[in-house]
Order: sequence, then C-alpha cells, then structure tokens
Amino acid sequence: MFNPAYFRVLRKIYTRLDNADVNWVVTGSFGLAIQGIPVEPHDIDIQTDEAGAYKIERLFSEFVIKRVVLSSAERIRSHFGALMIDGIKVEIMGDIQRCDDDGTWDEPVNLEHHKRIVEVEGMRTPVLPLEHEYQAYLKMGRIEKAGVLKEWLHSELDPSGGTRLNES
Repeated sequence: MFNPAYFRVLRKIYTRLDNADVNWVVTGSFGLAIQGIPVEPHDIDIQTDEAGAYKIERLFSEFVIKRVVLSSAERIRSHFGALMIDGIKVEIMGDIQRCDDDGTWDEPVNLEHHKRIVEVEGMRTPVLPLEHEYQAYLKMGRIEKAGVLKEWLHSELDPSGGTRLNES
C-alpha cells in the first residue's frame, strides 16, 4: 500500500473540483493504483482539457509550483503545470496530444467519452479505464508500464472475455 497522504491530497482536489465545472480525471500511476494496479505512485496526475488546466491552476493558486503553459516534448504536448499539496506533487495536463510516427498530432482525448468513476474513500473519482491507459502507455513508448497493465488486464479476464473491473 502507498502513502495515505495521497488520499488526503485527492480529497482536497476532489472537494474543489467536484462542483467546479471542470472535466477531469486522475491518471498516471496514482490513477492506476486507485484502480487496483500494484504500482507505487510518486505524484498525482490530473488530466483535463485546456480550459480545465487553467481553471485548476486558479482554483489551487496557493499550491502552484509551475504555472500552466503549453508545453511540448518530442512526442507529447499539453497545457502543463504543477502543484505541490502537502508535499505531494500534482501535475496538471490539459488537452494532451501524442505525436504519431508520421509526425502528426492526435486529437486530445475526449475525457467525457472515456472516463469512468471509481469509489475511493467515499469520493466518486473520475479515472480513465485501464484498457485506455494501456493503449496510452504503448503510444508513449512506456513498454514496461504497458506490460504491467497488460498482465493485470489479462489476469482479470472473465470467461465472457470482459474484464471483472468494477466499472460505474
């Protein structure tokens, strides 16, 4: 089990975003962990759209350690910023896009279409499905993390071919 401080920080995030009209999900290692994947998170990643990234920055202004700006690396870009809440880094990523092998950028993920809700300590927390996260890790070339997800998803298959994940 990981540091319970992550749940306290998640509660602060959840409390401010629950009725803030922000389209968001928890993703990355913490998103995987709260869905039962045995990984050790080192931060909390919040994925949103462009407007949501800047709104989150305003809502958590006292915690900003990196202002949200359009940021680009070799194969990924987003409106990126970071918070530090109770010693835990929270990364904000708005309208993430990945660059294909041919140099074209994917459209940002439609969070409303993909998001699912998991119950975490009484909070209805939005996350991306593990199958979606698996595909995203493959596209980013993070083969080791994708392998962990593939193994987990395969072990969770039920006889009908679906996963036994508790989806809402």
